[in-house]
Amino acid sequence: MRITDAKDSQKKNLQKGEEMKAEIDSRLEKRGITLPVAAAPAANYVPFVQTGNLLFISGQLPLSAGKLAYTGQLGAGVTTADGQKAAELCAINLLAQASAALGGDLSRIVRIVRLNCAVSSTPDFYEQHLVANGASNLLAEILGDAGKHSRVAVGMAVLPLNASVEIDMVVEVR
Repeated sequence: MRITDAKDSQKKNLQKGEEMKAEIDSRLEKRGITLPVAAAPAANYVPFVQTGNLLFISGQLPLSAGKLAYTGQLGAGVTTADGQKAAELCAINLLAQASAALGGDLSRIVRIVRLNCAVSSTPDFYEQHLVANGASNLLAEILGDAGKHSRVAVGMAVLPLNASVEIDMVVEVR
């Protein structure tokens, strides 16, 4: 490969990254989403860790304007629709953490590898997968194919601060 070919390739990759960043920003704007400042950890852990090309983002709660927006158990007063909204807020906060980790450039996301969705729910609630769709749908909408991921959705007896949902994420980055 000649030096000019390598420079052309780098230039095309940079241009593609800028186009993807603009597309992600546009999708967020269309949804009326402004990413919040990434939340500081509430205990003795870090909000994200990058090793190689993998970014591990710690569990995010359904915070809105810095306050817990959804508390309580699904199946005991919290509806599936509310759980989906809570999961969507978790996804927004996951994107905020990813943005912080990636210097504000979500176009560096190659793909969301895995979502782990914990749903505070009663033993007779069976729609954890539908709750998790709140996050999955948002990530796919904002990131396109890069937002499609593997996932687990499980029920929990209780989550920190009585949150209804907590989600962590593994991301492949460039």
